[in-house]
Parts: sequence; C-alpha cells; structure tokens
Amino acid sequence: MSTPHPSISLLVNRHAATRTVTDRLEILHALIAAPNADPIFSGDVLHIPAEHPAYGWRCKVEDCQRSKEGHWDLCHRHQDQWMALRANGATYTSFLDVAEPLQTRSWSEPKPCLICPELPAVGRMGLCTVHAKRWTGWERWMRKKGGIPHFDDWLPGQSPLPGMGKCRVLACSELADPHPIRLCSRHRTLYNRQGQPGDVRVPDRRQRAQRAGADGHGVITYGNEAAFNHWCRTAPVIVRMTGTLSLLGLRPLVKAELQWILSHHASTSIEGAYWPLRYIQSIAQHCRDQEAASLTDLDLKGLTDHCQKIVKAMLCELRLVYFTRQDTKQAGFFETEHYGIRFPNCSSHFDLTCISQTWLRDTLWDFYDDLMRNNPPRSQTTFKAIRRACSELSAYLLAQAPAGGNDPHRLTEQHMLDFVTDQRHRARNGLPPLGLHKDPGGRGRKQPRATPDAVGRTFTGVRRLLRFGMDEGLTTAAGVDRRFVTAVPNGGSSRGGRRQPFSDDVARALATDDNLVLLEQHDAEDRGLRDIWETLVFTGRRANEVIKLRLECVGRINDLPVLWHDQTKVGNLDEGIRIPERLVDRLKVRQDKTVDRFVERHGRKPTQEERTLIALFPRRSRNRAGLQSVSYGFFQTGFSTWVNELDIRGVPHQARHTLATKLLKAGANLSHVKRYLGQVSEAMAEHYAHIANTDPRLNEALNTLWVAGPGAAEPGLLLSSGEPMSREQAEALAIDLTRRSTPAEGGFCTFQPVVDGSACPWNMDCHNCDKFVLSGADLVYWHRKREQWRMRAERAPTPEIADYFHDLFEPTARAIDGLEKALAAVGLLDEALELDLRRPQDYFGRVWATAFRAQELARHEERGEAA
Repeated sequence: MSTPHPSISLLVNRHAATRTVTDRLEILHALIAAPNADPIFSGDVLHIPAEHPAYGWRCKVEDCQRSKEGHWDLCHRHQDQWMALRANGATYTSFLDVAEPLQTRSWSEPKPCLICPELPAVGRMGLCTVHAKRWTGWERWMRKKGGIPHFDDWLPGQSPLPGMGKCRVLACSELADPHPIRLCSRHRTLYNRQGQPGDVRVPDRRQRAQRAGADGHGVITYGNEAAFNHWCRTAPVIVRMTGTLSLLGLRPLVKAELQWILSHHASTSIEGAYWPLRYIQSIAQHCRDQEAASLTDLDLKGLTDHCQKIVKAMLCELRLVYFTRQDTKQAGFFETEHYGIRFPNCSSHFDLTCISQTWLRDTLWDFYDDLMRNNPPRSQTTFKAIRRACSELSAYLLAQAPAGGNDPHRLTEQHMLDFVTDQRHRARNGLPPLGLHKDPGGRGRKQPRATPDAVGRTFTGVRRLLRFGMDEGLTTAAGVDRRFVTAVPNGGSSRGGRRQPFSDDVARALATDDNLVLLEQHDAEDRGLRDIWETLVFTGRRANEVIKLRLECVGRINDLPVLWHDQTKVGNLDEGIRIPERLVDRLKVRQDKTVDRFVERHGRKPTQEERTLIALFPRRSRNRAGLQSVSYGFFQTGFSTWVNELDIRGVPHQARHTLATKLLKAGANLSHVKRYLGQVSEAMAEHYAHIANTDPRLNEALNTLWVAGPGAAEPGLLLSSGEPMSREQAEALAIDLTRRSTPAEGGFCTFQPVVDGSACPWNMDCHNCDKFVLSGADLVYWHRKREQWRMRAERAPTPEIADYFHDLFEPTARAIDGLEKALAAVGLLDEALELDLRRPQDYFGRVWATAFRAQELARHEERGEAA
C-alpha cells in the first residue's frame, strides 16, 4: 500500500496512543444507532431523498425528474437554458416560472419488470430484457400479419421468469439481468467495453437449453475464472446521478466511518460545503480499490481535488471521535472543538509535531488547555504566535543543545542566551527563521526572513510559555533549570504598529470615480469589493465590521439613515451610526444583488427573519444558506492589487485613521472620536488621531462645538424631545464658574459672601436659592435624585401623598429637563452622562465650568410649556 497523505499520517501512526480499531468501530456503531441519528444513513446501500437538505440531488425546476449537474442546482439542460436567459437580463425567478420540467432518459431508480418481479426492467416499457425482446418480436409479427398489436392483449399471456439475484459486481446493488453472466445491464456493457476480462463464454440459447434447461444456469465457461472474479470485486459502481449510494464491499470500519460522517455532516453542516453524492461514491470506490481498513489509511492520490478536500474534512470530524482531549496531548496536536470553540476562518486542529522535544510540546499543550479553560481568545492569533515562537526554540535546541534538547536536565542558562543571540543575529542580517512559518499542508510560500519585530514576538511567546510552565510547576517537574526560563528577555512592543492617515492627494486618488471603477474590475464575481471600500471611507469602521454586515443593515431613525453593525472587537453589538445618503443608495443596490443571489440559489425571496441573518457580502463557496461573508483576505487581495496599480502605498485600515483626524479638524473632541469609532478608551482614540501632536489648532478644535461631524447627527437632536434649546439661549444662561464659586450639594453656590467664607443667610437651603447653579457634572446626581423621589412617591400610602411628592419635586424636575436641553445645545450632554464622581481635576473641565442658574432653567422650561 502506498504512503498515506501527509495530512492524515498523524492518525495512522498513533493508534497506540488512542482507541483501538475495535473501539472505534463500536463507537461509530453506537453513534449511527443513536436516537437522533437519521436512519437513512445506516444501511449498506443508502437511498437519499431527492429534496434532502444536505444531499438533495433533483433539479430545482418544479416537477423536473432529472438530477443536478455537478454543483449546479439545475440539471444540465435547464442550466444551459438559464445561462442563455441570464445573458439577456432575465431573473432566476422568471426562469423558474417558465421552465418546462423534463423526464429522465432512463430509469432514475431501478424498477422490477412488470412480469418478472425478481428481474430489473429496462427501457420505457418496464420489461426485462427477455420480455422486451419477446414483445418486440410479437409486435413485428402482428404488423406483418396486418394486425394491430396491443400491449394489454399481449401482457396476460406472458409467464414470469426466475430471478438471477444481485449483480455479481461486489459494489453494485442492482438486480442482475436474465443472462447467464449474472450482471446488471450497465455492468454487462462495461464488461464488454473493457475487453471481457476472464473471457467468459456464453453458449447460444439452444445449447443452453440442451445443457441446463430453460433457465440457463451454470452453462457459462471461463477462459480465466480468477480474472473474472477479480473484475467483479474491483469493478466500480456505475453512478445513476440519483440518491443511491452503495457502500457494499467496504471493510466494516471504513463503511461505518462514511455512514456516521454523512449523518453528522447532514445534521451539523447545512451551511457548509455541498458534498455531491457522486463524489462520495468516488471516495467509497477509492477505498475499495485500496482495500482500506479506515479513511485514516487512505492514500489520496488518484482522487480529484474536490474529493481530497472532502476526505480531509471527514478526517477532521473523525479526529474528534477517535481522540479524547487527553489523547491529543500524547498524539501531538490540539483540538479547539474539544472545548466547544472554533476560531473564525480556522480549523479546529493545531498540529504540534513541529516541536520536537516532548517536554516543550507538552508544556505548549498545557498552555493551550489552560487558555481554553479560563480565557479563550477571540481568534487564532495567540495560538499561532505561541506555536511559532515555540517552534523557533525547538529548532534551535534540536540543532545546538545536548541530545537535541530532549533531555531538559542538560539545558542551562547559556543555551537560552545562545538562542537569544542567534535570533538577534538572524534579525540583524535578514537570515531565514528556523521554525514553522506556515500551516502544515498549506500552500508553500517563499521562506520569510527574520526581522526585529518577528524576533521580538518570538521572545515574547517563549517567555510567556516558559513562565507559564514555571508558575504551574511544569518545567520544574520536567527538570528544566529555572535560570534557563528566566534568561528569556521581554520582546517589547513592535515598531511601526501605528498607521498614518492618508495624505490629501492619496485620499483623493482613492475616492475618484475613475479609480473606483478600476477597483470594481478586480471583483469579477461582483461580491462587493467597491461597496466595502466606500463604506470604510464614509464610516471609518474596522474592515471586518463592514465585511460582516447583514442584509438588513440600513435603516432610518427620525428620517436619518443609520448603519447597523457589530463591533465584536469591543463587545458592542447592533451599534448604529449615521451615514450619508450616497452610501445608503449604494448599499441598497448591493442589497438587491444579494437578494437576487439568494433567489437564484433557493428559487424564492428571503423571509424577513432570513434577511436579518443573510450576509450583505456573501462568499461564493461553502455558503449554501448565504450566512457567511466574504473573507478579509478576499478584500485585502483586491485592495492591494488596486493600490499597486495606482502606484500608491497604503492599507485599508488607514481610512480609519484618516477619518479620526478629520473628525478632530471638524471640531470633535476625543470622547466623540472614541464613541464614533467604537474605541475602548480615549488613549486608543489618540492612537488614531495622529494630528493631535502636530496641529497647533488642536486646543481650539477640542473646545469647539461638534456641529456637523461626518456621518453623525448632533447628540441633542436625536435624544431630546420637542424643540431643543438654541445655542444662543444656552450661552445667555451660562455662568462662568472659573471666577468665584464654591461647591454645594448637587451644584455650586455663587453668592459671594458665602464664597468669601461668610455664613449662608438662608441656612444653606440651596435647592430653593436663586444663587444656586447646576452644571453638567451634576446631571447624574440629579438623575439619581429624581429616581429617589419617584420611588418615594410610588411607596406613598395614598394617592394624595404621592401627588404631594410629585408637586414638591416638580420645580427641580423642570430644572433637570432644562439642564439636559442646555447641555445638548452646546454638545456636552453625552459627556455629562458619563461623569459620576467629582475629582479635583474635574473642576477645570468644560462640563464643570459651564453652569446655569437653577431658577432660570426652571423658568425657561415653564416658558417652553406655555408656548
């Protein structure tokens, strides 16, 4: 047997580390017989319904009896018709309305003869080959005599013939024709086409009748009977392009594997890749040809690329059954699915065999295990970075350390220092790294060169791993010297992580219509490359926030267009930001195209619930329900090719930096930038707003009102009810507290004798004093005070007392409402709502320094109600 494919050799060589073959067979039989398993996958010959959600095989045209062609949803004839109509601008639904159903040219499913129930029918008459010839002969004889042959007159006079049993081909499930060779009609044709291996000789009918009676059994002779029997064992199944899948002739384990995988894929991977049954039949035949005991023993050479992908996907599922969580440690890999987690755009399988030393590989496995148990990362980045760093150390120890680093007792501090020196030498001279820098089995790429940033990440990864091992006692138990662990330096932060905003000329070049048309030309399938880029420019979102937009992502609030999106990086889901009408029009066109694609796949428009789930930019493959978006790699590849053609250097993320800078120039403060871009802190907003350290007008911009920020409404316009207070009114009421004031409960006192230290003549009745002012810093305090009075009124024993409480607090409530309108008018409402506790440095902030007389605020509210 040939060598197994590298991607599955791991399973072949580690039977001893996991369940035995017998154990595996028992587990699979238990899974197949489980109550939630579909019974159609439990037999030797599987009969899949035509409209099965995962393996459906019938043409989408209503009442059409023909099978799908390849990955199309239509039969070959209807696919040709649809492509011709599509070129003329027709829609898929209109084609389905006018398409005529077609009948099959042969039996889709083998049917018994009308006369002989144990023999298969051929042709349109529904007769076996013998009775078909008899009917043809009788029909010819009747016409020769001048009569009119009637099938109903001929049929009652015929007697049934005995059956010949199943076709002698091991993998075939059909009945044999009434012929001494005992093959079905398709395999008899194949046998003759392949030169009749074994040279089977069949006497004529008269000789057969003389030697063995009318049935003809046992009268054939062989030139080489062993060769004929070998052909019967190895002849392939002749696929009828229907729902029949033959697993006959397979060894028990590989048959059980295919049965369970097909059932599992049907129940859990409706959104995944489509596996045509003829491809599964080809895989089963490949297993027969190699006499494979398991899919893990299968050599993939000879299979088509798509069949190889299917087998690899099958093996990924089998690993989760064959290996327990602890088994994977000994086998040398890690499965995130064992923890119920699969990272986006990533397999569950992480191969650790690139790390030669057992103690180091086990430490890495324990690190992964601890990470998945306590703090699972959002992506695969941490996993791959630590593995890459570990592989660098492993490769160095294998080449330079005693016993290849496999004896941790012999490792000293000097070995780690030598490793650090070697890494820095490689970075300084641009030498290639030692360890793994691409996934196993992936497409080979040009070997990268070591850089200072890459070496820094290596040091950080090795230090993090070994420090974890030291804290958990793993390195001590393995016998690693503590000084070997502590000698790893900190890698530090990477240089060049900050992106600059686009310069004005570059920004104009990336936004002109002529250049955007060039970008569209790189989107051959019209998946939305230009739409994604324009959305990034207008909104400053992260790339994946735009790429993963849902179909129903555009709406209107108070007649203003809003883009709904998920900021998964910071945990903000279903966030809405205002967008310009131009972008709305472009996204509406993209929505129509996505709906057309859905209709083309399903023959109907999506329901309202489906519209909230369907991706606005759906990818082409492995996306049967349309829920998966195009990948970031798809967008990055198209964008990079485009900017290279324009002779521009840049990445999509620079659009986010550019928008942050433009917001500051338009008058936004860092809180606004943080909130609009979905940042976690104002420090991160400063990271994006590069102009903060270079523009001398920054202070002026930070202190001005954000009147018309790109893509956002004024904060007060959407949140307040009724007509907002004008800016002139707010400025007329504003009091400069930076001169003379003193803090009071819930506000400030501006009565100068009290400010100078004298006693309050009104016994500190601040809330009823016209010298008492409210600032934005007191808004949260008064919100809590209002809730306190509402709860007190709710607990009142009588309605009269409740009304008294409401009336007593009414002047204060009007003052609070007036304060909110005043703050909204000068753009400080949101910032005021974020403040809670007073700090000394807060007194110098604009929210604290802008205050209003409480009585004036209440009177303004009364005038508003009277108007």
